[in-house]
Amino acid sequence: MTDVSVFQAVTDSAPAAQVARPRLQVVGTALASAAAFMGFLGMIGLYIAYRQDVRATGATWLPDGVVIPLTQPNMMLATWSLSGVVVIWALFAMKNDDRANTFIAIGFVMVLGFAYIAQTGYLLSLMDMPLFPTGGEALDVLNRPPLFYGIIGTHIVMTLVAMGYLAAMGLRAVGGQYNAKDLEGLYGAAFFWFTTYAAYLVMWYVIYITK
Repeated sequence: MTDVSVFQAVTDSAPAAQVARPRLQVVGTALASAAAFMGFLGMIGLYIAYRQDVRATGATWLPDGVVIPLTQPNMMLATWSLSGVVVIWALFAMKNDDRANTFIAIGFVMVLGFAYIAQTGYLLSLMDMPLFPTGGEALDVLNRPPLFYGIIGTHIVMTLVAMGYLAAMGLRAVGGQYNAKDLEGLYGAAFFWFTTYAAYLVMWYVIYITK
């Protein structure tokens, strides 16, 4: 009986192992996400500073007659939280080469993204913040509405970019360009999606909760 080693001899003609390719898309997305998030935080910082300056004069930050309800912002937060769970579902589905569930999950995320934008529009219609308020301090008149609409509008743009990014990577995954061993594009899209989610958490607390 011939002894057989569990280790197979490797001949000199065996091809060399491929060098692992760095995840350039994920790294690039992380850098872009950090830049977008820092820019968003800069706007939030200006908003807080101007609000404190106005309140220091004894004036109110919100114009007369403008009320920010809590129902819509809280529902928007629930929408974002649910979308985060669905994005994780899409990643796990693709990790198992389950393209059908990946497609369903990404489609569900698109619906939630549009639902958030629709809820934001409805909330703005309820608040009816004047773009050019009359009366009050000059600082109040100049800085309040542009920052208010600028921050919310910036987040809507971030949401649309995140939706487009995730949809593009989802189509590539369903088309066979990604598989269980290569999820770089989906990881990048998920990273930016959760960055946008984190931006909403900041906006939700600063603008909608503390007002």
